[in-house]
Amino acid sequence: MSTPPLVRFAGVQKTYDGMQLVVRQLDLDIQRGEFLSLLGPSGSGKTTTLMMLAGFESPTSGEIFLDGKPITHTPPHKRNFGMVFQNYALFPHLTVGQNVAYPLTVRKVPKDEQARRVHKALDMVRLAGMTDRLPARLSGGQQQRVALARALVFEPELVLMDEPLGALDKQLREHMQIELKELHHQLGVTFVYVTHDQSEALTMSDRVAVFNEGFIQQLADVESLYEHPANRFVAGFVGDSTVLRGTLQGDAIVLPGGARLAGVNVNGCAEGATVEACIRPERIAVHPPGPQEGNHLPATVSRVIYHGDHLRLLCDVGSGQREASVKLPLTREDERRHPHEGDAVTLKFTTAANRIYAI
Repeated sequence: MSTPPLVRFAGVQKTYDGMQLVVRQLDLDIQRGEFLSLLGPSGSGKTTTLMMLAGFESPTSGEIFLDGKPITHTPPHKRNFGMVFQNYALFPHLTVGQNVAYPLTVRKVPKDEQARRVHKALDMVRLAGMTDRLPARLSGGQQQRVALARALVFEPELVLMDEPLGALDKQLREHMQIELKELHHQLGVTFVYVTHDQSEALTMSDRVAVFNEGFIQQLADVESLYEHPANRFVAGFVGDSTVLRGTLQGDAIVLPGGARLAGVNVNGCAEGATVEACIRPERIAVHPPGPQEGNHLPATVSRVIYHGDHLRLLCDVGSGQREASVKLPLTREDERRHPHEGDAVTLKFTTAANRIYAI
């Protein structure tokens, strides 16, 4: 018997102008203790979904449940959720300790208990000893940790985060991703995290809901999402892909130049339909020119991009196709042997790696 979800969206819709639906018929269960990311481009409905859960927006129709009880009309301050925003929203005139204690002050928690909890929360985010500093004296990463400590200090059962790392530089953002995931493991609190960064979602999440045009396109664990995208949008939005356009014949895509490449017909496209095949760059092997067994495609290397631990090859495969992208791991022994611009090669990949989608 499955465990009841902590949060349930049932038939939720949202429109701001009475005409265009920003969120369409949303049915979503959020499990207790999971790290769920809402991922999608701007305007896809992910932030609106988070704001409805927080209580800052109201659904136009449908119901939101917490522990089986409707909260659609419960004001934000009575939902007892922790919130972390991109802009930190710290009080500049209050010290770090006073900022973190603020939710406890509002809840009239005794002073000695406040001090204990503030110390514990700051210790969790590795800011012990900074209680008396003002936010202006902290770095962006430290300010974000204060905002996180403030969201956790009153021990909420749900923490909502809206692009909380968006203002940080790349290296710090990646460091904070690992720390957030570790904190989630330690606390066992349910995290709901909004981002447009697919790498961030894959790094931290237990499950990801991919939004586009107000719908959840796919809801899955990170490995399933990356390895088995449900449709062409998810395949293009989550991770990189080499994309080939052609016609479906049996279980294969036939390119305009005549190449026949067996694959997985993900959306059950009809025979003769115009389709696109998506192959992850790291699933493509590079061989010397000439015929190969199985799926193979003659190509010419047009660009070689050095990434330190790997090379990115951009290859011309002809037939009016976009350049194929190939990711090659790089070791010292490989440096002299890797393909160069202008080289003729054969690209090879398995049937399972060649996923064919409706367009």
